[in-house]
Amino acid sequence: MIKLRARTLLALTTPAVLLLTALCPAPAAADAPSPPPALDARVTAVTARDLGRSWHPGCPIAPAGLRLVRMNHWGFDGRVHPGELVVREEAVRPLLHVFGRAFEARFPIRRMRTMAEYGGNDVAAMKADNTSAFNCRAVTGNPAKVSQHSYGDAVDINTLENPYVDRNGRVYPAEGAAYLDRRRTAPGMIRAGDVITTAMRAVGWQWGGRWPNPDYQHFSANGR
Repeated sequence: MIKLRARTLLALTTPAVLLLTALCPAPAAADAPSPPPALDARVTAVTARDLGRSWHPGCPIAPAGLRLVRMNHWGFDGRVHPGELVVREEAVRPLLHVFGRAFEARFPIRRMRTMAEYGGNDVAAMKADNTSAFNCRAVTGNPAKVSQHSYGDAVDINTLENPYVDRNGRVYPAEGAAYLDRRRTAPGMIRAGDVITTAMRAVGWQWGGRWPNPDYQHFSANGR
C-alpha cells in the first residue's frame, strides 16, 4: 500500500477541491423574509409654509393645530404607496383607525396628497382623484359657506369614484358622473356597510353619501 505524506495529499487534493467549490459553491444564507406591508403612520407638526395656499390668515384653525400624517395605502395597481394627509390634531387618532382598517382590507386609494400640492384648488384635486383632508376654503358650489375641511376634521376619499353633487345639481368632478349610479361595481367606490363607512361610523364620523345632495367622497366629525 502506498503511503502519502499529509503535505503531498494536500497538494494533490487542493486543485480538485477548488474545482469542486467553483462548480458547486456553498449555498448562500437564506434571505430574511420581508416584513408584511403595514400602514407605517408617522405624525408631525406643520407650518404655514408647509400648507402653502391651502391655508391663509383668518382660517378657523392655525397651523399649530394641524398635523401631517404620512402613511401607506394600497393603490389601484395592487401595490403599497406612500400618502400624506393634513388633519386637525384631534382627528389624527380616529383617521388612523379608519385608514388602518382600510389598509388591512386592501381598500384601494388612487392617491393621497396634501392640498398644498394642488394650490388649495378643490376642483383640481377632485379631478385628480385625490384623497385629502384639510383645505381652508368655501364649500365647492356654495361660496357663501365655509367648508368643514377648513377645520381639518373632514376628509374626501377617491373623489372620482365617489362624486359630489352640489345644491345646483352640478357633479364634481364632472368625470365622476358615471359613478352616480351606485349599483355599479368598481374599485374604490364607497358603499354603506363597507370597510370605510363601518370604520367611520365606529369613530363617530358621518358620511355625506346620505345627504339629499350626495357627497359620496366626504366624511366629517360633525356631519357637515
